[in-house]
Amino acid sequence: MKVILYRDVPNLGEEGDVKDVATGYARNFLIPKKFAVPYNKATKIELMQKQQAIDRRRAERTTDAASLKARIEAMEMEITAAAGEQGRLFGSVTSSAIVDYLLSHGLKIERKKVELPDGGIKNVGIHNAAIKLYGGQIAELRVNVLPTGAKQAGETSAEDGAPKKNSSDTESDENSEVKTGDTETKAKEGS
Repeated sequence: MKVILYRDVPNLGEEGDVKDVATGYARNFLIPKKFAVPYNKATKIELMQKQQAIDRRRAERTTDAASLKARIEAMEMEITAAAGEQGRLFGSVTSSAIVDYLLSHGLKIERKKVELPDGGIKNVGIHNAAIKLYGGQIAELRVNVLPTGAKQAGETSAEDGAPKKNSSDTESDENSEVKTGDTETKAKEGS
C-alpha cells in the first residue's frame, strides 16, 4: 500500500516521502497515529501544496544539524575509568556515558545514534565517537579516557610497595582493616 508520510518515521522515511508499506502496517499503525495518509489523487495534490513548507523544514533541520555538528566536534569528553596496568579498562565506556555527557552540555542525542569503535571503548587513550545527525551528517566527538587514580609526575602513595591483602587474609584477622576504593571498613569474624 502506498502512503504519504506526514511525519518522520524512524527506519521508514521523512515527512513528505511516498513509501510503499505493508497494508497492515499502514492501516494499524501509520494511518491511525496520523503518521501517514493513503496515497491517492487528493492526497497527492495536498502534498504538492505542502511541499514548500516541507522543504523549508528540511533545510532548517539540515542547518541545525550542521551547527550541532560544529558544537560536538569542538568538545572533548574526558572520563576516568578503572584500568589495569596495560591500559585495558575493567569495564568499557558505552554510548550511554556519551549521551549523559552531551546531555550535561545541553545536547539531547539518542543513544542509538552514537557509534563507538568495537561496541564500546575498552582502552585508555583518545578515541573518537561517531554521532549520527540529520541528513546523513556525522559528528566526531573526541573521548579522552584516563585511568582512575593516574599518578601525576612526582606523586607518591603510602601504599606503594605494601603487599595487598586478599579476602582470605581478612578472615584470619579478628579486627582487620580492609581498603576498598576510597573507603575503609572493619571486618569482624563471625558477623
